[in-house]
Amino acid sequence: MVDSQTIENMISQGSAAEAIRLLDDMIGAEPQKAQWRFLRGKAYWRLGEKGKAISDYEHASQLDPSSPATQALEMARQIMDFFNPDIFNP
Repeated sequence: MVDSQTIENMISQGSAAEAIRLLDDMIGAEPQKAQWRFLRGKAYWRLGEKGKAISDYEHASQLDPSSPATQALEMARQIMDFFNPDIFNP
């Protein structure tokens, strides 16, 4: 099985889709491990699939409230809630 640092490197080096495939298998083998869901959320975010990323962050933070997924979830929600009326009203 691949370790978390290898997955992190894959995500940062542009292999997020491949990382997701590996993480799907890892989550299947260890569904209660928050770290795998957090990393899959990071990979989804990198690919622009924000809804899937937020879902994984939520699941990971429920499994382990001290997980970095909790902070990632808060940041993702802030980004999604951002609204600038000047952008829409020139």
